Amino acid sequence: MLTRDEIRTIYDAGPEAVISLVERLCEQIAQQQAQLTQLTERVAQLESQLAANSRNSSKPPSSDGPGQRTRSLRTPSGKKPGAQPGHPGTTLKQTATPDQVVLHPPTACTACGRSLTEITGAELPARRQVFDLPPLRLEVTEHRLISKPCPDCGLTSSGEFPATVSNHVQYGAGVKALAVCLNQEQLLPARRTCQLLSDLFGQPLAEGTLQSALDECAAELSEIEREIKRAITGAAVAHYDETGCYVADHRDWLHVASTASLTHYAVHRQRGAAAIREIGILPAFTGRAMHDGYVSYRQFACAHALCNAHHLRELTFLHEVTKLDWAGAFKELLCAIKTAVDTARAAGETALSRAQRAAFEHRYDQLIEAGLAHEAQQPALPTGQRGRKKQSKAKNLLDRLTRDRAEVLAFMHDFTVPFDNNLAERDLRMVKVQQKISGTFRTRQGAENFCRIRGYISTLKKQGQHVLSALSSLFSGLPVIPALDG
Repeated sequence: MLTRDEIRTIYDAGPEAVISLVERLCEQIAQQQAQLTQLTERVAQLESQLAANSRNSSKPPSSDGPGQRTRSLRTPSGKKPGAQPGHPGTTLKQTATPDQVVLHPPTACTACGRSLTEITGAELPARRQVFDLPPLRLEVTEHRLISKPCPDCGLTSSGEFPATVSNHVQYGAGVKALAVCLNQEQLLPARRTCQLLSDLFGQPLAEGTLQSALDECAAELSEIEREIKRAITGAAVAHYDETGCYVADHRDWLHVASTASLTHYAVHRQRGAAAIREIGILPAFTGRAMHDGYVSYRQFACAHALCNAHHLRELTFLHEVTKLDWAGAFKELLCAIKTAVDTARAAGETALSRAQRAAFEHRYDQLIEAGLAHEAQQPALPTGQRGRKKQSKAKNLLDRLTRDRAEVLAFMHDFTVPFDNNLAERDLRMVKVQQKISGTFRTRQGAENFCRIRGYISTLKKQGQHVLSALSSLFSGLPVIPALDG
């Protein structure tokens, strides 16, 4: 800050000295203004990051802070909590054939106290049943060979052990199936799986034995996995997604391709097109691929559909955080289209009327125009660098909704196309749970085993199959083949 005497000295020095001073001051003001603009933008970015949560962005619920309450994008259905009318229920019911009956006769007269021990009684109609586990123990089956001489030629022949009985002592299909189920479906770590089985049956189970069972299970599922891949490739609609995972302390990617009845997992060092090509499902896929818009999926020539759950989260952020009215209206539009489609489908219809589609598309165009008009009035975001100006989140979303309009509204024109990609995200959810429990796959073989076995388990569950029974049949040499109708 110049003093009055310094200013007077410059004034007395003549016009050139004053002009030079003003020029320096203008330059300083311009620098400070640029710095202020950058700091303002940085504050806005940090505020946006703080405002982002699982409801208005792709961040998982686990990343929400302790003071943030997770709110779903779903709207209230108006139904009462619990099972709805007509639901079969799962209430424990009495059986007509109990395994054992315990009689409870009176020992003495309740009036005079006389002993009734020798008196024959009559059963009352009242019944109470207790469902419980019997004492758990391993059942040991010993296999022995028999030899028999031939009465014609005299040659002595002996029987053969079953193919599934290969060692002098081993665990059977039931134990191996339970171990695999606990480890791969219930996601118990190997050590805890072995400890639980030891506690249940009083027989120690080594982690190496569990690993051998996993290797055997994965080997038996090799052909079934190929058939699942082939079926997904031929499906009319399939869901695709990917998530990070750690294999031997290296950041890898776990890819999922699934339908309502089939699931396939694959682990790969890369995330993008090279991994997708090597997995081999999407490159040969001829149906409609539902995904979140990841650019690598768009490189393949099949029809595409975009996940509108992602759009709803982005629109929620723009409406609630940046106060853009068009974003709130666009969110309402997508939800209204979904409601109309769900209502029509429930009524047995296969398409919306032409008038409904035209009205929704007209409203779609109006909101895009409103959003673009608002963005045109906004100043360009400063980057501090030369070249192309940075676009706002709102402009990026508007460009995507304009460019990919057919993929965004695919669910409106074709009722076989879902509104979102939640199926693939649900299929990946248990993989993230596994990572939270165990942290990493120690070996690549372990990761590949998990993908193959977990894909089979997921497929069985989607088709209503009993997982433990199916795994037991697999170890018995009679694998349950899932329906492969896509």
